[in-house]
Amino acid sequence: MISDELVEAIERLMVEVIGVTAVALAEAGPDVDLSFVQWRAIAVVGAAPGGIRVGALAARIGSTVPTTSRLVRRLELRGLVVAERDVADRRATRVRLTDLGDGIRRALVAHRQERVRDALERCGGRWPDDFVPALHQVGDALGAYS
Repeated sequence: MISDELVEAIERLMVEVIGVTAVALAEAGPDVDLSFVQWRAIAVVGAAPGGIRVGALAARIGSTVPTTSRLVRRLELRGLVVAERDVADRRATRVRLTDLGDGIRRALVAHRQERVRDALERCGGRWPDDFVPALHQVGDALGAYS
């Protein structure tokens, strides 16, 4: 049985990670200027080798296809993504990051990872051997909801 205490601790961790992301976005400077939803789209697209279909992106960010299509167009106008017809299905559109979009994604991920590393070190820096695989399992299970 999963304890309420464990669920509450993971929920608190997720809230804090969102806060770290918000700070990273704010500290990225005016030339980045991404909303949280735009960041989420860039993160999802960047994690998909070869890009991702707009419909799949919409499902992953919790949006509709029309709203996500508008979001993709705005990101494309800023030079952060490219939207192209999917060669496997000409009716679908596949989105991938540009070099600029990938550079921004990498910089924001590095900023967040610095904060996580610092927090882990402040907690003593020693973790059980099964800690990382357990976190991956929880992440994969939570990913099934998006």
